[in-house]
Amino acid sequence: MEEDGIYTRDGTITISRKPANKKKTGNWKACYFILGNECCERLAYYGMSTNLVNYLQERFNQGNVTAANNVTTWSGTCYITPLIGAFLADSYLGRYWTIASFSVIYAIGMILLTLSASAPGIKPSCDAHGCNPTSGQTSACFIALYLIALGTGGIKPCVSAFGADQFDDSDKKEAIRKSSFFNWFYFSINIGALVASSVLVWIQMNIGWGWGFGVPAVAMVIAVIFFFSGSRLYRLQIPGGSPLTRICQVIVAVLRKINIQVPDDKSLLHETVDVESVIKGSRKLDHTNRFKCLDKAAVETQSDISRGLPNPWRLCTVTQVEELKSVISLLPVWASLIAFATVYGQMSTMFVLQGNTMDQHVGPHFRIPSASLTIFDTLSVIFWVPLYDRIIVPYARRFTGHKQGFTQLQRMGIGLVISTIAMVVSGILEVVRLDIIRKNNYYDVETIPLSIFWQVPQYFIVGCAEVFTNIGSLEFFYGEAPDAMRSFGMALFLTTTAVGNYASTLLLTIVTKITTRHGSLGWIPDNLNRGHLDYFYWLLTTLSFLNFLVFLWIAKRYRYKNVAAK
Repeated sequence: MEEDGIYTRDGTITISRKPANKKKTGNWKACYFILGNECCERLAYYGMSTNLVNYLQERFNQGNVTAANNVTTWSGTCYITPLIGAFLADSYLGRYWTIASFSVIYAIGMILLTLSASAPGIKPSCDAHGCNPTSGQTSACFIALYLIALGTGGIKPCVSAFGADQFDDSDKKEAIRKSSFFNWFYFSINIGALVASSVLVWIQMNIGWGWGFGVPAVAMVIAVIFFFSGSRLYRLQIPGGSPLTRICQVIVAVLRKINIQVPDDKSLLHETVDVESVIKGSRKLDHTNRFKCLDKAAVETQSDISRGLPNPWRLCTVTQVEELKSVISLLPVWASLIAFATVYGQMSTMFVLQGNTMDQHVGPHFRIPSASLTIFDTLSVIFWVPLYDRIIVPYARRFTGHKQGFTQLQRMGIGLVISTIAMVVSGILEVVRLDIIRKNNYYDVETIPLSIFWQVPQYFIVGCAEVFTNIGSLEFFYGEAPDAMRSFGMALFLTTTAVGNYASTLLLTIVTKITTRHGSLGWIPDNLNRGHLDYFYWLLTTLSFLNFLVFLWIAKRYRYKNVAAK
């Protein structure tokens, strides 16, 4: 019993592969290093990506649609590659070593991007008439960007899950701290983003792109130092082997037993008699009645018994079957978050292009770059996270009786509503902007006399939506994913952003193709003063509202994961 009090009960180990001591490892003392790492890494990422659409326009002569599509496609890739990192982390390397190895790729990409913006020969030559990039220089830029996209693939799905691993689910006090960790994890992301969207964007627009990308590269190096500094304090989950193999085993076993009847007594289904699951790093899962056809994989036949040790391609445990059921159950929730990701993606594209047409002056001499207004999204998150954690949760707890104030799905749904409101506000501002242009014949004026700070509400509302939907999603996908597939759970959540960006690219391409027929300028021409960006915002509003209705239907039918009691 004394041993149980000293060591964690979730199977975590230290960097030296010894059982994790509860007092000497994990908890907040380890998380400070993880939060510091995440803050610096996000500073590097957002410092490079926030103003990327303007960089591509200025240095590579790309139009509004081309630059926006390149940014959303690249950003989407940054959120697809986590599937690679998650697979390696859950199967072979573990989260610690996956983060460490992919950080090197990330740093190489940041250095190459800095060189492509500053080194003679690699940097596009510019004169008073603009820049003249060669195909080689364009290639260097995009190779750097996609190296960064690959590097993020090993960090994004692992770092939040790695932070949550520092808290033992079997300890009630630590389990409550884990819920709070996700709030402060997202808070640290936005501290990094705050510096990026203010200081670094100003450096890029006023000092130069070399310095503007060089500082994020240095920040990435600091992030790596932060991460390794806490190595002796970390708790490491043992990789559970390939989740794809386990999923395939269940499917093959079901197909082999397609004609076998599942017994009414579910206790007859195959499960190990040991306290622990046969899957490394995973607790046993209780049987559920969803997707009953998959239970066939756990039905013991006479031939299974006569063979001695069960063949996992013929007979699977209940926990293994429930793993697949959990993944399938997550997919509808995952799909319902794509519309939110599409709305969120507008901050780095359409919001910036809209802001480029407005008065950016702060006083007579200072101009704020339009991309810097993402600082208000960041400030919104920084404002709402402690407010949610310290005030909203305790207040909501009185009415709901739920220890976290809201269930994870309720929290996510509230964020979807708020994101729809953000699109309404954006559309209203664009209607006002176009009305000023029509009344004053400002069609060919570069900036109109409407302050860019009228965009602040839409950024602030998106930030509020993030606190509800994104943080709720982080906690949901970590908690509901099978224990040995938590990096995959994080990657699955991140791919909503990828698909959202790709959906934005596709939607923009379709809208442009349809609205430019018969020689029309379309909704989003290079000169937005002659377009109808407001129509695009109304389209996103409609899609967001319809998506929320679908989400309600999905959330009402969802059943949370049930871990077997020891």
